Amino acid sequence: MNETDGLLYAFVLDGKGGGRAVGWPEIESWTPDQGILWVHLDHMGSRTRHWLEEESGIDPLICQTLLQEEVRPRVLPQGDAMLVILRGVNLNPGADPQDMVGVRVWLAADRIISLRHRRLMAVNDLREAIEAGVGPTGPGEFLHRLADRLIDRMGPVVNELDDRVDELEDEVLTEHSAALRSKIGEIRREAISLRRYLAPQRDVMARLPMEQASWLETSHKAHLREIADRTLRYVEDLDAARERAAVTQDELNNRLADQMNKTMYLLTIVAAVLLPPSLVTGLFGINVGGMPGVENIWAFTGVVVGLVAIAVVEVILLRRLKWI
Repeated sequence: MNETDGLLYAFVLDGKGGGRAVGWPEIESWTPDQGILWVHLDHMGSRTRHWLEEESGIDPLICQTLLQEEVRPRVLPQGDAMLVILRGVNLNPGADPQDMVGVRVWLAADRIISLRHRRLMAVNDLREAIEAGVGPTGPGEFLHRLADRLIDRMGPVVNELDDRVDELEDEVLTEHSAALRSKIGEIRREAISLRRYLAPQRDVMARLPMEQASWLETSHKAHLREIADRTLRYVEDLDAARERAAVTQDELNNRLADQMNKTMYLLTIVAAVLLPPSLVTGLFGINVGGMPGVENIWAFTGVVVGLVAIAVVEVILLRRLKWI
């Protein structure tokens, strides 16, 4: 396949789990009696827009949605067909998982059209399954298997985020480093980024089993309900991770504030103890006539002893007042 023109791969499904790979000529000459057609396109491809708008026969509003650069999860039924937009974690090398990849799918009884720009592992799984003869047999199974692959890859990412929150909670108990703030902030940002798309996807998965498309069988709806439950659980896990990170940050801030207060308290006590001796030494340090003890060799010793005595008395007084 020449991916620069937008066609990533296409199959005519045999209804038994396998399929025959086809190209543009077969796509353009395809008829429903040949089998269910699945076309997977890059929505940024040079030929994709022309084929969708001029040759596919799809409603212009659906074509416009399919070709949008940024999309959020949604479902849009149209007669017996349905537009479904889902998101999956970005597991491409060097990418951030929370930078979720969108996949747009138009499903009808005899045709499936999917579009993406960045590679999505879940769609690649379906292609490999078809090539191995164990792929989806129709659009209903295609939809629930695609959603299942997407949520399967979501699980490890959410669990890893939850584990990192656990580690941070333990670190806060043993360390009071301000560097932990950046780790907590990073986790909160990741949770928010994932939830941004996973929350509407939860709503999509909850709605799909209620659609009345002829190709969406009871077994497919049962699978979709299970996927909706898993999606809901991951959204709740993300909410919990975000809230736990916020509580951990508050705990860290409180501990750092306590540490700072103790330091300031200690400095205040030291300053209070040294204030009277400093006053005396400042007084004796003035260079004017009439200073007592200038001619006495024991005067300096007497002043030092007096200063120590003042400091001791102050410490005793502060202890009696329970300030230290």
